Amino acid sequence: MRLRLVPQGTTLDFFKIQAATFGLSLIAVIASIVLFFTVGLNYGIDFRGGSMIMTETVEPVATEDYRALLGELDVGDVTVSEISDPAADLTGAAANAAMIRIEQQDGAEAIQQETINRVVEALRAEFAGLTILATESVGAKVSGELVRAGALAVCLAVGAVLFYIWLRFEWQFALGAVAALVHDVVLTIGIFSLLGIEFNLAIIAAILTIVGYSLNDTVVVFDRVRENLRRYKKKALRDVLNLSLNETLSRTLMTSVTTLLALISLYVLGGEVIRGFTFAMIWGVIIGTYSSVFVAAPILLRLDVKRDWSKDGSGGGPKGGTKFAHIDA
Repeated sequence: MRLRLVPQGTTLDFFKIQAATFGLSLIAVIASIVLFFTVGLNYGIDFRGGSMIMTETVEPVATEDYRALLGELDVGDVTVSEISDPAADLTGAAANAAMIRIEQQDGAEAIQQETINRVVEALRAEFAGLTILATESVGAKVSGELVRAGALAVCLAVGAVLFYIWLRFEWQFALGAVAALVHDVVLTIGIFSLLGIEFNLAIIAAILTIVGYSLNDTVVVFDRVRENLRRYKKKALRDVLNLSLNETLSRTLMTSVTTLLALISLYVLGGEVIRGFTFAMIWGVIIGTYSSVFVAAPILLRLDVKRDWSKDGSGGGPKGGTKFAHIDA
């Protein structure tokens, strides 16, 4: 028996609620931008510069005890976070773990390393049986370069998508796809700002992956739209879009659900190190699926799209899209 998440041959009218979904997306994007400029992001040491020490103790240690000890060492701004792993019993991960972040020290890099050594010695002296799970240190100059490189990578990825979709389809499709991608990226930044989850290089990698995933979903829908535009030349654009979304709905949901199952397993069992990355991916898959249906398609409807392609392809080329539209890539 074949598993189906939606019945075969659905006739849902996705544009019946487009005013509500479009308004919801617009409010969410504005709220994310406001959060970014007011609350900001909880940058990891990749972007802030400084040091991170991850510890494990035999008995639980309160964060106040860590802060009191580190305050006596006078190492500047320090943040201490407990690491809770609900699957620790299953995975054997650290049960009483904590993450200590120390701000970038003034002076040469040797001073930063000296500070780490001093903190580690003090922690071991205070808490018997303490184990250092990981240490990491990034200089201020390197962190600034990483910020610029990360922002540039995301902008180039979106720009490349714009160019690719324009080659494969028409410019209206390109704008619809890029609007959906920008929507996904902005909302991902917004949720990280709202929840205060650490934003580091792994999250940049997750955002780039989200761009690729969301693009794949959108291109599948657009391919069906283009086929149906050729097949139903007299049908209204809204009806063609609705038909295309219904025809691809089963595939879209099945892909998203199976991807989410794998990501949720990683989130629960994968440990603290990749938890931020998997959270970003889970969020990205959900909003990427949403945007391919409720953002990209409505924009295509508003921009209208060329319906008479009879003059194209007179030289043997494809009908519809640019001269590269026949290339499967």
